[in-house]
Amino acid sequence: MLQIYNTLTKEKAPFKPLQEGKIKMYVCGVTVYDYCHIGHARVMVAFDVITRYMRSQGWDVDYVRNITDVDDKIIKRAAENGEEPNQLTERMISAMHEDEAKLAVLRPTQEPRATAHIGDIINLVQTLIDKGFAYAADNGDVYYRVEKFAEYGKLTNKNVDELRSGARVEVGEAKESPLDFVLWKGAKEGEVSWDSPWGKGRPGWHIECSAMSKCCLGDTFDIHGGGPDLPFPHHENEIAQSEAANGYTYVNTWMHAGPVRVNSEKMSKSLGNFFTIRDVLEKYNAEVVRFFLARVHYRTYIDYSEDSLKEARVMLERFYQALRGVEVVEAEANNDFDARFVEAMNDDFNTPKAISVLFELVNELNKASREGSDDAPKLAGQLKRLGGILGLLQQDPVAFLQGEAKEGELGAEEIEALIVQRADAKKNRDFAESDRIRDELAEQGIILKDSREGTTWFREA
Repeated sequence: MLQIYNTLTKEKAPFKPLQEGKIKMYVCGVTVYDYCHIGHARVMVAFDVITRYMRSQGWDVDYVRNITDVDDKIIKRAAENGEEPNQLTERMISAMHEDEAKLAVLRPTQEPRATAHIGDIINLVQTLIDKGFAYAADNGDVYYRVEKFAEYGKLTNKNVDELRSGARVEVGEAKESPLDFVLWKGAKEGEVSWDSPWGKGRPGWHIECSAMSKCCLGDTFDIHGGGPDLPFPHHENEIAQSEAANGYTYVNTWMHAGPVRVNSEKMSKSLGNFFTIRDVLEKYNAEVVRFFLARVHYRTYIDYSEDSLKEARVMLERFYQALRGVEVVEAEANNDFDARFVEAMNDDFNTPKAISVLFELVNELNKASREGSDDAPKLAGQLKRLGGILGLLQQDPVAFLQGEAKEGELGAEEIEALIVQRADAKKNRDFAESDRIRDELAEQGIILKDSREGTTWFREA
């Protein structure tokens, strides 16, 4: 049985969806004011692997991942660029879809945008006002009364008294208590806005997800996920809003991906160690980046470094070297490798353990290939099928291993021509020339592999 660690209960427990055979999952998406960074990629890949695995086990997964397309950061960046906010968000949404496609991240079942749910947001805010959990202030804002919700802080074990002592009211706010947070922001001059019972304005960040998740999945759903920075205050506020308004448990299982650090430091633009997905994909094969992100347990922090990505490339090469030149035949999912892979993934999606099973399968495939065994094609098929559950090993092995030549590197035709020259030199017993060509290629990261069938090559990580 699948066991999932629940951020709310702080323990792993057997997972049982509300509706047998169907899983409703909501994951907080990106605020689209800039290109997605490697931290976003971590969350995208983590929940993509989770979704792929649950579907592989026969569950119908309704995966909702929202887009925040109205926000202070969006308005500020659009003004800096001299463009309308919707022009900025459309460009960034297109870029996000391009990035995730390169990383083999499947599109969610539903991808609601905040600006398409303004009516739902207004209705939810009004419900909270009617129930006494929210109030309209004189400045056009609407605030949530945190201290009226008795269970506030239950996700992150926050104490309301301690939060109150550290809270303060910003200039221009009209809160009853410094703990209260904004549900609806009164519009400033020239800002994008919508009509509401409290005047022109726009939604606060937290209320957007409560409204969109309710619209897409109902009052209660199975899983809510997100990045490491979201439990407080965002998810804590979502719980307060949704449970106060709806009168039901909001989410049964909370899941959060771990952070990305850069050479053991927090990723930050101010530290100069901030990388967009596009930055990374300019240097590394997209599947190498996905493997780098997927091989670490989703709740554990990842240390991003050149060495870590090179190590991921070397490990991925082992898989593709084993698949190279082997016929692939579909294999039944009824042996020890399958059982141990499923056992690993059922343990809170333990990808490191699942990938170790794949490496054992590679060893078996290599042995079968050396011996010319009829098992090799089935083992190759099994490797590709299990790898596919993680979104890996679906490329042509030769194409992956040889890669695309970057600027200044030898192209495939040039390499093949040198290999022919080397073969001619060996035939003429000119071993000095043969060795010179091999060494010249090695200096440029081209590794040759000789066998009875001829010479193959790949680019070194």
